[in-house]
Amino acid sequence: MDQRQGSRLKVWTPLLFSLVMIFGMVLGFNLRDTLRSKRDIQYVIERNDRLEQLIDLIKEKYVDSVNTDLLYEDAVTGILSHLDPHTTYIPPGEMQSVTEDLEGSFFGIGVEFSIVRDTIQVTSVIESGPAQRAGVDIGDKLIKVGDSVVAGTGISSDRIIKMLRGKQHSKVLVTLQPAMNSTQKKVVIERDAIPLYSVEANFMIEPNVGYIKINRFSATTYEEFLKALKELNENGATSLIIDLRQNPGGYLDAATSIVDELIDGEKLIVYTEGRNSPRMDYKAEKPGLFEKGKVAVLVDESSASASEILAGAIQDWDRGIIIGRRTYGKGLVQEQYEMDNGAALRLTIAKYYTPSGRSIQRSYAKGRDAYANDLTQRFHSGELTGKDTTASADTVTYYTNNKRQVYSGGGIMPDIYVPYDTSKLNSALLNVIFSESTRDFLWEYFLQHRNELKQYKTAKEYNAAFNSSALLVNFANAIPSSLQSQYKIVLNKPASKQYFELQLKAQLARFLFRNNGYYTVSTQTDDVVQKALQALRGSQYSMLIRR
Repeated sequence: MDQRQGSRLKVWTPLLFSLVMIFGMVLGFNLRDTLRSKRDIQYVIERNDRLEQLIDLIKEKYVDSVNTDLLYEDAVTGILSHLDPHTTYIPPGEMQSVTEDLEGSFFGIGVEFSIVRDTIQVTSVIESGPAQRAGVDIGDKLIKVGDSVVAGTGISSDRIIKMLRGKQHSKVLVTLQPAMNSTQKKVVIERDAIPLYSVEANFMIEPNVGYIKINRFSATTYEEFLKALKELNENGATSLIIDLRQNPGGYLDAATSIVDELIDGEKLIVYTEGRNSPRMDYKAEKPGLFEKGKVAVLVDESSASASEILAGAIQDWDRGIIIGRRTYGKGLVQEQYEMDNGAALRLTIAKYYTPSGRSIQRSYAKGRDAYANDLTQRFHSGELTGKDTTASADTVTYYTNNKRQVYSGGGIMPDIYVPYDTSKLNSALLNVIFSESTRDFLWEYFLQHRNELKQYKTAKEYNAAFNSSALLVNFANAIPSSLQSQYKIVLNKPASKQYFELQLKAQLARFLFRNNGYYTVSTQTDDVVQKALQALRGSQYSMLIRR
């Protein structure tokens, strides 16, 4: 997969935590969450000539030159501002990236890269992908694409991505310099479909407990989940953790298909209903691969829509437990209408309801600004950090299959609440973790110790045996003067120091074992994951679902 450059994250205050999540929500929910059906808008509405006449008149008569495309988009934005926050207009220029993300693939050469000191370095090569078949290796430096030199000051990841992507089966000549060799090599790579995986990680976190991390619900998510679940079953999983934290949603059928693997019979999973959309029920249809084992679903304030559908169905049927923090509260159904100019309108036509009848959607009656600021308000109120654990979006009571009380309107409330770890909100800590210096240090450490690191055959072996304190010592010797004052703050706080050391070890594991390596290390001190394991081991699980 061609890698966009990891942008440098600067966190000046803990409050930016909320702002980053809000940005993610706008990007994720407005552009991703949709039913898979698409319609031509001409079949639904007839052209309104008043808007076209107005723009044409301005174009012909206005005193200065204007960009009529921008006028049109501004007009559309103004119209949609009177509707719900998730009805959106997607300009023609954004349609390709949105489609790629949801469809789960694009055409490229199959590498991830990072720009280190103005040099493009290959950090990962997709197994059996076009680049690997052509002889590209981790650590190779990208010197030229075709006849264009791409190394040097001012190079951007966006430019490289555009150069490396193209039509399927088209070819591109690249000039590379291996990490341990000064002799350049030229290879011709034939572009092909490159997967965008939505199942980010899957492994046995304990002898009988499988872990699956899903980052979105795309066209390929169900197949990816099924493959992961089969592997975990073969390895003896009798309990399953499904991590939906930071998952903004996606295709409805991907979520319902996954639920169908977890619940028995022909149970209702979710239903939709709107003013002009009759009720539509989505039910389990077939025997599933994991209908009997224990299930824990991890959620947080960024888990939305399809994530909430999955969590809501599991909770309403008392099929498992929900652990984390109250979800985002996005329960609106969009249908996509294609427009003549290549753009699309995603129009809200209905709402999602869980099997017990509760609406997932939180209120947007106070306007879009208040809606967008909800996560900031949750942070200030203490809901996210544990100062106030009584927050409830609604007083309307519903009941699960085993007569447990649940509430409507405002997301899914977890069965076990776990506050955000405030030790990770330290601005100095986050500045050091996400600095270019830290990224460059880890990459260079990996290249220099590559042969030593090959002794670890699995992520679990690496996690158990690798000395992360030595890694911390190496970092201290390499840290630039610009980060030294912030690094001292990190070292003076035991929790921050411990977390930073863990992040160094986990991020290094990603170079070795991809995301399975990262999560194998990071979940060992993840409060939400550890709460789930504790509940699955003991009597708390049965007590919560009343079985």
